Amino acid sequence: MTTAPGPESTPASEDLLRRLAPQVLGALVRRYGHFDAAEDAVQEALLAAARQWPEEGRPANPRGWLIRVASRRLMDQLRSEDARRRREETAAALTPRDEFVAPPPGESRAPAEDDTLALLFLCCHAELAPAARIALTLRAVGGLTTAEIARALLVPEATMAQRITRAKRRIKASGAPFGRPLGGTEAGGAGPEHAERLADVLHVLYLIFNEGYTATSGDDLQRADLATEAVRLTRAVHALLPADGEVAGLLALMLLTDARRAARTAPDGSLIPLAEQDRTRWDRAAITEGVALVSDALTHTALGPYQLRAAIAAVHDEAASDEDTDWAEILALYEVLIRLVPGPVERLGHAVAVAMVHGPRRALALLDVLDEDERLAGHHRLEAVRAHLLETAGDRAAARAAYAKAAGLTLSIPERRYLQYRAARIAEGAEGAEGAQ
Repeated sequence: MTTAPGPESTPASEDLLRRLAPQVLGALVRRYGHFDAAEDAVQEALLAAARQWPEEGRPANPRGWLIRVASRRLMDQLRSEDARRRREETAAALTPRDEFVAPPPGESRAPAEDDTLALLFLCCHAELAPAARIALTLRAVGGLTTAEIARALLVPEATMAQRITRAKRRIKASGAPFGRPLGGTEAGGAGPEHAERLADVLHVLYLIFNEGYTATSGDDLQRADLATEAVRLTRAVHALLPADGEVAGLLALMLLTDARRAARTAPDGSLIPLAEQDRTRWDRAAITEGVALVSDALTHTALGPYQLRAAIAAVHDEAASDEDTDWAEILALYEVLIRLVPGPVERLGHAVAVAMVHGPRRALALLDVLDEDERLAGHHRLEAVRAHLLETAGDRAAARAAYAKAAGLTLSIPERRYLQYRAARIAEGAEGAEGAQ
């Protein structure tokens, strides 16, 4: 094995493996099919790399190494006693589908094409229900765990595990072809199936980005690798569909949001809210690109939810300070958004904008309605917004209780610490007031 100079650190190896995993899975599925078996083989190859690379050094072609090892694992699995009858019946299907020629022993050659995007569209195949497409893509392409996907989609973990398993079986049973997405005649298709499939792809990319921008659990507020991968994949979709306004809107939204990444945490990893961020640390190049994308989309294409979300992000990013933010414009954009997408997250954002324009009491009444939505009721973000509005309204005792409740609901350590800090600050203020009396 040809290695890079010196052993690689474990964190760096983990980041690389996470980034390469969907590419390797895509390569195996394109060549051999057997989605579920291919995923198992990729996991074995990743484990082998995690053991060997820190000691032996990273291979010169990590992706090729992983594809070669995973291919061997897959072939071994398919040739096992348990799979013998199936192998004999489907021997022809084991012929590589892209005229791939196996490299000589010791080499780790791999085709130059990145199959991640093709894998993305396969996971969003019409044979799968929309919820299953999203779950499978988050697992296979985004690299999220079943627990992370369950939290992102607000469903029980056991339910999500069953959903992913059923989706894999359906992909296998469907015999869905694996190839370049939206290529040839499909690129120009604008039928219902195309639109639905693309909508699911964009939603999946949006969820992957959100998990990267604000992790649902763990010690770190952000998972930059996931956010970066979501941006990369969205750029790839935009390159295929440059005239689609929602694709452009989603890419713009990601760029405008991720532009604040460096300013969102203190050196110790603690959370810094938007209003207190050092805006000189925001990525101006990303903001410029995002504003240009959404401005062009709003001018030349049909209005869609991602464009509206990007426009809201642009208003925030173009404000010189928190005080200069045009909340009236943000509220107007949210009112259009909730007419198009009246979901609980959109309505929660709308309530925040209402508070900034019309005061917290009016917004708190909107949160009372959201309490009835089982998709958001009991979620830490609802309680965190309620706490902030109560504090702004001067109801410090209720705000403190809401902050404490929100802290108990989140699995993100930085968010929990921030919410606990806000509750403690209110308690300290109350003790100071009593002392003054």
